[in-house]
Amino acid sequence: MSKIHIEGLHKTYASSHGRVTALKEVSLSIKQNEFVTLVGPSGCGKSTLLKLIGALIRPSRGALLFDGVPLLRPTRDVGIVFQDAVLLEWRTVLDNVLLPTEILRLDKVKSRNRAMDLINLVGLSGFEKRFPRELSGGMQQRVSLCRALIHNPSVLLMDEPFAALDAMTREELGFELMRIWDTDKKTVIFVTHNITEAILLADRVVAMTPRPGRIARVVDIDLARPRTLDMEFTQKFKSYSGEIRDVIYQGPGASRS
Repeated sequence: MSKIHIEGLHKTYASSHGRVTALKEVSLSIKQNEFVTLVGPSGCGKSTLLKLIGALIRPSRGALLFDGVPLLRPTRDVGIVFQDAVLLEWRTVLDNVLLPTEILRLDKVKSRNRAMDLINLVGLSGFEKRFPRELSGGMQQRVSLCRALIHNPSVLLMDEPFAALDAMTREELGFELMRIWDTDKKTVIFVTHNITEAILLADRVVAMTPRPGRIARVVDIDLARPRTLDMEFTQKFKSYSGEIRDVIYQGPGASRS
């Protein structure tokens, strides 16, 4: 059984200029512990699809199953990381990480121990009592990742979490994420505009068309793990990049000349 199964998903928004179709007839199955990236041009519905999977919004029509059951409301089995870290400025690193456990009323001692383990895992030991203003952008996103993982969800949704960071920090956090995923397996769905990032992280890349967003192609990424930057210069990597770029900008039927 798929962890997440999407069938004929359609999302339309009302606007001052009439109705806008963000997603059209999207069908996709995602396996447990699979790392999937969603890539496509701005406005193609990547973030909309992520919000639908997180049950933050409802589809206009179509089916979305989570562990074989229709997903009708947000579930604690999903963690979400947004583009902005969205940390509470008056709370320390540790207290920001622990926030979901307070809302869910989880055991305080166990939660604190897990928080400390996660903070260590992302390389922030010694910063537990620091406030967000004392952290770099990359460090803030590490805190945000810990907060999303603190209640041990089986699914992690990531909406362009590294987009606002510089190239070197973005690469560093990408490899950090892969290391964490390898240590503590989750089903990860990661939205990005960056084709190279999409390939480097994923088991499968879902390439989407311009709005209305449809799935142009799903590309299986047959690269050994752990991944390295050197892989970007291989012919196989370049072939994946060309295929994805073509279908995004030319449509599902595109083929390379």
